[in-house]
Amino acid sequence: MITLEQVIDDVMQLSLPQQEMLLEIIHRRHIENRRKEMAMDVRVSIAAFQSSSLKPQSVQEIIAELQASLSEIDEVY
Repeated sequence: MITLEQVIDDVMQLSLPQQEMLLEIIHRRHIENRRKEMAMDVRVSIAAFQSSSLKPQSVQEIIAELQASLSEIDEVY
């Protein structure tokens, strides 16, 4: 299995224009993958809404869930 360190070492052997091209390719693919994830989330949410499986929540509950999600993200980074 290839390690991240090996990949970085290989990338550093590329010329600067090639490194910049690689960064752009990775960036664009990351954006596309994120879009796909968001589209899937939307489809799941729409299906849940249409099936009436969503429960009513107060504004306080929604804010608490959002804050918890942000805290989880902060812990990862």
